[in-house]
Amino acid sequence: MEAPAQGLLEAEPLRGRDEDAVASADFSSMLSDEEREELKAELVQLEDEITTLRQVLSAKERHLIEIKQKLGMNLMNEIKQNFSKSWHDMQTTTAYKKTHETLSHAGQKATAAFSNVGTAISKKFGDMRNSPTFKSFEERVETTVTSLKVFFRRRSYEEAQED
Repeated sequence: MEAPAQGLLEAEPLRGRDEDAVASADFSSMLSDEEREELKAELVQLEDEITTLRQVLSAKERHLIEIKQKLGMNLMNEIKQNFSKSWHDMQTTTAYKKTHETLSHAGQKATAAFSNVGTAISKKFGDMRNSPTFKSFEERVETTVTSLKVFFRRRSYEEAQED
């Protein structure tokens, strides 16, 4: 394979160091007075054209804003429309549809699992409440509560007698 020929006319655009070299080069000594005057005139003309184009663009932007206002279009409406379109576009993608289906399926499985756990817990509490150990504990609590009631009634009766 041959190396590309290096010459005055290269096909590659300027890059990095080349741009810096061209920017710092002083070509003014290579220009005649006539060429220099022509370039100055062209520079003034280009600056005037750029100024005119900026003014025209600014006027067109103002006109665009006026038309949008007359049509009831404002920035918030445009943002809403763009958001709605983007949301719709996203919802129609294959990735979104697959993710939605997967999460929906997972949600159904989770709901079923929680329902089964709740049923199992309720059944265990029911079984526990009917167990002899729980019945014995329940009777002891009832006996203790009854004893405390009797104790406090007696005590308040005795205090009332002392007064």
